[in-house]
Amino acid sequence: MRKLALLCLFSSLAAITARATIFSQLHGVVHDPQHRPIANAHIELRATNSAFTKSTTTAQDGSFTIPSLPLGDYTITISESGFDTAKQSLTLASDTAPILHIELHLGTVEQTTSVTTDANTANINTVTPTTLISRDDITQTPGADRTNSLAMITDYVPGAYITHDMLHMRGGHQVSWLLDGVQIPNTNIASNLGAQIDPKDIDYIEIQRGSYTSDVGDRTYGVFNVVPRTGFERNRQAELILSAGSFLQTNDQLNFGDHTEKFAYYASLTGNRSDYGLSPPTGVVIHDATNGYGGFASLLYNRTPKDQLRLITQLRADYFQIPYDPDPNSPGNQQFQSSGLRDGQHELDGTVAFSWLHTFNPATVLQVSPFFHYNRADYESNPNDISVATTSDRSSTYAGAQANITTEIARNTLQAGFYSFGQHDNYLFGAIFNDGTNTPAFSTPDSASGGVIEEYLSDNYKATSWLTLIAGLRQTHFQAGFTESVTAPRFGVAVRIPKLNWVFRGFYGRFYQPPPLLTFGCTATAIANGTCSLQNLALSTGTSFAPLHGERDEEHQFGVQIPLRGWLLDADTFKTRINNFLDHSNLGDSSIYFPVTVDGALVRAWELSLRSPRLWNFGQAHLAYSNQIAEQRGAITGGLICSPPTSAECDAAPGYHPVDHDQRNTLNVGFNATLPWRTTASTNVYYGSGFTNGGFNPDGPPADPRYPNPYLPQHTTFDLSIGKTFTEKLTASITATNVANRRVLLDNSLTFGGFHFNDPREIFAELRYRFKY
Repeated sequence: MRKLALLCLFSSLAAITARATIFSQLHGVVHDPQHRPIANAHIELRATNSAFTKSTTTAQDGSFTIPSLPLGDYTITISESGFDTAKQSLTLASDTAPILHIELHLGTVEQTTSVTTDANTANINTVTPTTLISRDDITQTPGADRTNSLAMITDYVPGAYITHDMLHMRGGHQVSWLLDGVQIPNTNIASNLGAQIDPKDIDYIEIQRGSYTSDVGDRTYGVFNVVPRTGFERNRQAELILSAGSFLQTNDQLNFGDHTEKFAYYASLTGNRSDYGLSPPTGVVIHDATNGYGGFASLLYNRTPKDQLRLITQLRADYFQIPYDPDPNSPGNQQFQSSGLRDGQHELDGTVAFSWLHTFNPATVLQVSPFFHYNRADYESNPNDISVATTSDRSSTYAGAQANITTEIARNTLQAGFYSFGQHDNYLFGAIFNDGTNTPAFSTPDSASGGVIEEYLSDNYKATSWLTLIAGLRQTHFQAGFTESVTAPRFGVAVRIPKLNWVFRGFYGRFYQPPPLLTFGCTATAIANGTCSLQNLALSTGTSFAPLHGERDEEHQFGVQIPLRGWLLDADTFKTRINNFLDHSNLGDSSIYFPVTVDGALVRAWELSLRSPRLWNFGQAHLAYSNQIAEQRGAITGGLICSPPTSAECDAAPGYHPVDHDQRNTLNVGFNATLPWRTTASTNVYYGSGFTNGGFNPDGPPADPRYPNPYLPQHTTFDLSIGKTFTEKLTASITATNVANRRVLLDNSLTFGGFHFNDPREIFAELRYRFKY
């Protein structure tokens, strides 16, 4: 605890720390038709979906800079006496500093010249493949705004899908969530089922996948930058959202917000329940109810023109019944006997993040963000479960800070940062044996403390208007039961082809992911004396426990962005080599998970995303495709390992073989349409080629004779949502997911509830009512 306290204190006093990456800067030059600079021109930047504005004037050389801008869609207006007023639309990505060149035409009468630039333009300021999803996208995408839904990610991002009730992306499932630019730590994988944030509280979410600059962190597979709603889109206005549908589901929210020139606030209360929660092991939904409630609040205060204060808080509680297969003789129950289980999981998650942004001058910005995060997952069994009733309760407390200083010198954008948190975990594992062996019940507590300190330096060098070079270094120090220190270099280059405006990008980088603190609960003395009940239970199932170490990744990536008449095609290929691949495994035939590290893994993929402009003023199309191979090699080296390691049963097959969530081809195609009579319609078609058959044995019969091939069946679903605005205050919609109700065995890895079928058809209606208060 003393080390934890020192880490937290050190974090809180940090003056320069890790970047709040939802922010960007905007630069520009205003000139006349003869390319002479225009001084004192008025610049006004306005958010497309809210009343957020910033303004400035041009300097004598016609230049201007607007710092500390949240990512999103904007319209910039440039006006000066004697010239036509110009307007231009643009989209800002995080951690970038685009440069606009704006020409004002001479005018004898006041008029406006629209210099519209579509949001779908190639970005030379970054080498990171990025997808930006707005609040409107989330609202229109079928099922995306429901609590715990991740359709806003899976429908738009190549290589992202849900299997065994967890989000997988780019071959792994360790992803980072940044809330208002603050990275929320969570070192525990596979124990949480609830999503990090309710989609209805999101203004924008930016999904980055690989090729991260050194300020972004070390979760190789995906980074989600969430810009929460702030109240700038409200004027003392509240919204009531009510829904009802199949499986007795409802997902309701009351939110409200307001703003002045200096202050904005937004708050919400949410409740949800359904008889369908987790993926069931059969085509029939049994013992699968879920419910939850939560609250969210955002406060933003512009204390001075140079100082902004931001506070984000949220608290959620969720409960999930664990589904089971009622037929004890089914093929699934021959591998995982779930017919006698009546389990459930309670989760609690709370976050407080405070940020101070100080602008020294237009080129230099300081950001400091202390944070607190509490996460709990309690797996509880019915005491009469057959054959063993297990309990696994875990709670994690994180406290720390991040901050960053950014400045521009000549053509260099320089950043220096620091990120640190202290962590304390409590754990309790218990078992009651109802198998007739008279094995005594036990309950084993444990706790651990540790922390992470990370520093980084990075430089974004704009060598020319068509060439950007990126370099950085990130140093990580992890300290808990053991200590690891890793230095991770990262390099990138982006090249724009003149006239075509195609942007080619390349990247090489290394990453280190700190491991979970607790491998399992028992002291070294108890293990040595043979009195550790949990260790003895593991040994009886042919497993044991070993220390976990951090995952180390090496990524190579090459990509291209091709803009064409408002369309934007983004294609990339990457290869990630992994040592100490972090995954999870079951203790015997149970839904109790323990983190593991596998000797190594290799992920290779081709990815493609396509976004259209507004087509015929009718709607916008999107496509995301991935061809991916995710493989692992060697034995499990940490966590719940095979025991004894020298036995023949623990020999790992030579070479690489697919991980349990490997799916070679994944495709999403969707369209969001605006129809007559104030009506909208949205569709999404998902295709998956099938996940690897974990029970397939090339030297013998498969675990389930219905699926003899190395991969499970391909599957396709179709989602549809139709909405209508009756008045400015009242909107209604009807949504159907998996309209054809096509059910297949999606996954047969042993996770919550055993095997998993895909989601059944769900139909629900939603009503949104806005009112003043």
